[in-house]
Amino acid sequence: MPHVHFIAIAGTGMGSLAGLLKQRGFEVTGSDEGVYPPMSTALEGWGIPVAEGFRAGNVLARRPDRVVIGNAVRPDNPEARAALEAGIDHVSFPDALYEYAIAERHGVVVAGTHGKTTTTSLLAALLLHTGRDPSVLVGGISLDLDGSFRDGAGEHFVVEGDEYDTAFFDKTPKFLHYHPRTAILTSVEFDHADIYRDLAHVKRAFRELVDAMPADGGLVAAVEEPNVAEVVADAPCPVWGYAVEGPGATGEGAAAWRARGLEAGPEGTRFEIWREGGRVGEARLPAWGRHNVANALAALVCCERLGVPIAEAAAALPRWRGVKRRQEIRGEADGVTVIDDFAHHPTAVRETLEGLRARHPGRRLVAVFEPRSNTSRRALFQSEYARAFDAADQVVVAIVPDEPIYSATGPVTERLDAERLAADLSARGTEAVALDGVDAIVSHLVEHHVPGDVVVTLSNGGFGGIWEKLLGRLASRAERGSA
Repeated sequence: MPHVHFIAIAGTGMGSLAGLLKQRGFEVTGSDEGVYPPMSTALEGWGIPVAEGFRAGNVLARRPDRVVIGNAVRPDNPEARAALEAGIDHVSFPDALYEYAIAERHGVVVAGTHGKTTTTSLLAALLLHTGRDPSVLVGGISLDLDGSFRDGAGEHFVVEGDEYDTAFFDKTPKFLHYHPRTAILTSVEFDHADIYRDLAHVKRAFRELVDAMPADGGLVAAVEEPNVAEVVADAPCPVWGYAVEGPGATGEGAAAWRARGLEAGPEGTRFEIWREGGRVGEARLPAWGRHNVANALAALVCCERLGVPIAEAAAALPRWRGVKRRQEIRGEADGVTVIDDFAHHPTAVRETLEGLRARHPGRRLVAVFEPRSNTSRRALFQSEYARAFDAADQVVVAIVPDEPIYSATGPVTERLDAERLAADLSARGTEAVALDGVDAIVSHLVEHHVPGDVVVTLSNGGFGGIWEKLLGRLASRAERGSA
């Protein structure tokens, strides 16, 4: 079998495709730097050797048949440059994924600013648990798949469609390379400021995806979100709209499919499924928060589009096990539950905290936020973040490091002011503090915790292993207290 080498293998998409090819019998190698769990452990478990750091020798010492170049790789990367100069066959990750895995299947792309990973995982689980044997690639570790990919025998390939650019030699959005017959569009907001200039630029990217849909395809869309409605307005294929109703909603709107009567409990959230004004069933989702109900409804509607009756899909929903780093309980020590979540955009932060409030009523909710992405470290959402933490009782904001921030509009001079954010949160009645470094944050949490606290860390990165450090310090404190 061919030898395929992945440059920047530890990205969720890159690592997942590497694992899929390894499972098919390809010889797979890779390289990256700063690799951390869960992908580092997944690659090790799949038996894929990963070289630490990028060096020309990684591709020249033993020449692979093909090199897959991730979108995190820059033009001056020594390994990528060596591969190109040596004439080694190279391809971007999205094109490799389509060629190796999607081309012969019914491609289902899950796109949107928020909820892509969760919705992809939900749809994959519903197809799996209803016997459709799907192939899947998701941008996270799905507990139903025991990993981030699945190579099934069914007709569908479900993939998380990222709007980020493809590679340094191809600046088009990744999701355009997957050529879906069916797509889900969960949301459209401004994000990825290192790629997109403004919201209008983001909308154009999603509109390209919609415009490329085949006439006999189908689009499941959150049509009552104004930006989504604008993007899908002239879709060349049928659109199945969905929405989640809040308290006191009239049921009137553009969405034919609706979730109503949300009721949170210890086991998750129950809701009714309505279609065109008629109740068609009830569902139980083992997760909390309106945003997760929206993700589940999108997956259920998509199942109906793919030929799975809504009742059959809804019956499978309680079997969904979730995704790592999405409201994932990391452990409990000294009466404190520590939860990890990927949320970093203000909308995702707000909805995640509201979901955790429903999941843990009556307990003190402490949010620990790391502005890490190129967008969150900028001052773009300074005021939005001040409103995003209303569901928390206490907030700790990690001080933004003084490192370069990449932007589509040029050098960044205005950074998110963590001290100002903490002051704004305090002015809104939420106790908040800004701290510099993981050790200082852990010390603060340990010193000020009380039994029953729920601490959630919000970051799109490794956050310096804060979960293990916090749990370890809390456990040590508990042992000393009982001695």
